[in-house]
Formats: sequence, C-alpha cells, structure tokens
Amino acid sequence: MPRKPNIRDEDIIHMYNQGMSYKSMIEQTGLSERAIRNVVKKHGINTRPIGQPRKHKVNEDFFKFWNDKMAWVLGVFVTDGHINKSTHSIYFSQKDERILKLIATYMEADYVLMPFGKTKTTPTIIMNSKEIKKDLEQMGITPNKSLTLKFPHVPEQYLPSFIRGVIDGDGWVQDRGYVMNVTTGSKGFAESLHEVFQTWELKSEITVEKSQKGTDIYRTWIKGKQSIIKLAEIIYLNCVESCNYSKKERLTQWVKEMEVIYNVEANKWTISSNSRYNKSRI
Repeated sequence: MPRKPNIRDEDIIHMYNQGMSYKSMIEQTGLSERAIRNVVKKHGINTRPIGQPRKHKVNEDFFKFWNDKMAWVLGVFVTDGHINKSTHSIYFSQKDERILKLIATYMEADYVLMPFGKTKTTPTIIMNSKEIKKDLEQMGITPNKSLTLKFPHVPEQYLPSFIRGVIDGDGWVQDRGYVMNVTTGSKGFAESLHEVFQTWELKSEITVEKSQKGTDIYRTWIKGKQSIIKLAEIIYLNCVESCNYSKKERLTQWVKEMEVIYNVEANKWTISSNSRYNKSRI
C-alpha cells in the first residue's frame, strides 16, 4: 500500500503520539498497520497494541447533562463536527482555533490537534470516547450525518446557546448585519430550525439550491434589521466567551441603536418607548 503524497515520517509520529488509532492512521497515510508500526519503531518509540488508541483525557459525561456550555458545544458539533463510523473518535473542525481550545477546556479534554495535510487545512481536534459517541448517537447525531441530521431535543432554556453554536458552526452573517443564514444538507434540521425562529417571532424563510454533486442544500434565513436585533438579544444573553467573536460583532452591531425588551406577560418582544423606532416595525 503506497504512502500518500506529502506524508512524512514526522507526520506519522505526530499522529501516533496524539493518540490516533491505527485504523484512522491508515486512512490518513495510505500505509498498512505493519508499515506504520515500522516507522514508529524506526524512530525508537514503543508501539501500542494494534487497534488500541492512546487514551487521552476527556469528560465522558459531558453530553449527559444539559447546561449552556454543553448546548453551545453541541450546536457547534452538529454543524462542524464528525463522528468516525469505524472507531470511537469524534472530531471538531473550526477555522477559529480559539473555539477549539475553548471546547477542549469545557470538555476537560486534552487538546489533540490533527496534523494538516495537502487537502486538510482547517484546524481539527480529535477525542476518543465510546461513551461520548454513544451519547451523541442517542441524540440522533450519527456518522455521515450531513444529509440525515435531526434537530436534537434541546430543553427550551438551552435553545439560545444551542442555536448560537449552530450559527458559529455553519452560519453566515452579512457584514452590514441585515441578513443571516444557516446552511445544512438536512431538510429536517432546516425545517426545525425555521420553526424555532418562528417561535421567536423572527422573519425567517428556507431556500433550497443544488450542490455541485446534485444534492439539495438548505439555507434557513433571518432577514431584516429588527429580526437580527431580536436574534442577537436572544442568543447572546449572558454570553461572554462561548461564541465566534466576528459573527457576534456583526449580529449585535445594531443592538445599541434599538433597545429590544422581552415582555414576559405578553410573551412577545417589544421595542422600548425610548427608541426612535415605533413598535409596529417589529
């Protein structure tokens, strides 16, 4: 089995020392188990049994108990995460490495960054846990989830944090702050997200287009200044660090201009009487 181009001994050693399973290393390098072990031995490193990944620290109960941090991490994972079908590994990919480090901190996990390759340029962290993989699958989050992802049952009080994670993962925010959308290959997920936005009385719609491979791509939109302001007020309430700072800045740029208040008794969002905007524009 030939080694993939640009895979050096140093890359193989790095994968091995970071705890990647032999099966995953075979996929990454193109080498057989024996060839991988020969490279490791050549560099004077004691090999572990075949099929046994190195154990790294992680809180295996993280997805068992709901809180705002867990909900945000779950939102990021359903959009930018991946479950390995053959092993107990899960992966988070993010261009913003600060978010990956924050996720590792929340999950009490070793920060294990996968090596970059010719086509792999996005920072990705890996965690190995049979228990975490099982908990995610029980929430309907399975390997190859892009087209079949179901919207998990999230307790209402944690929906803002979960949606914030979803937007941080696969959300796009216009630089002027008038439009936002979330992209997914799952029709069911898009429809459920749309229902949440409607419950929050936001101006929302779904559009569909074809990918280069001919599959449907669904975009769930929030449009209009007032709806963007209300969305920002909901998802960033009491949020300090668990967010993409750039997206937060774009979504909140109009908040200071218009004071939006949630009226508990009326169960609706209204604009403060001090605002220069009148309530009919919500």
